[in-house]
Amino acid sequence: MTGLERTFVMVKPDGVLRGLCGEVIGRLERKGLKMVAARLTFLSEERVLDQYREHVQKPFFPSLKSHIMSGPCLLMVWEGHNAVSVVRRLVGATNPSEAVPGTIRGDLALDTGRNVIHASDSPESAAREIALHFARTDLVDYTRIDEPVLYEWTE
Repeated sequence: MTGLERTFVMVKPDGVLRGLCGEVIGRLERKGLKMVAARLTFLSEERVLDQYREHVQKPFFPSLKSHIMSGPCLLMVWEGHNAVSVVRRLVGATNPSEAVPGTIRGDLALDTGRNVIHASDSPESAAREIALHFARTDLVDYTRIDEPVLYEWTE
């Protein structure tokens, strides 16, 4: 199948500690996306600095770093047509008060600093973030049983 894209998604410590991993996974799976890698882990300071390198000089970064290192994170790779943009729409606006109902942040978060989830914002970011957290051998190729009904095959 052509046009498949992979994206990186992280349930942040607030989402993990609130027991929202299943809800997040369920929403992504119900949309038709396919999980191809997952790991529950604590992120080191070095990994957080790499993950959020574009924010290191911003005033909110110390709080972000402290939060991300405060508990376990669920790191995942998801695959599907236009996966980056599809996931971003499902996640919703960074500020939960601006996120529309029906999105993950719109339904499950109240505060920008505790907004449950991170998702890659571009295919380039997705490639960088996936490579930061997963080896190629961690990514699993398989066919979901419902793929023939999810996609119009264009090969």
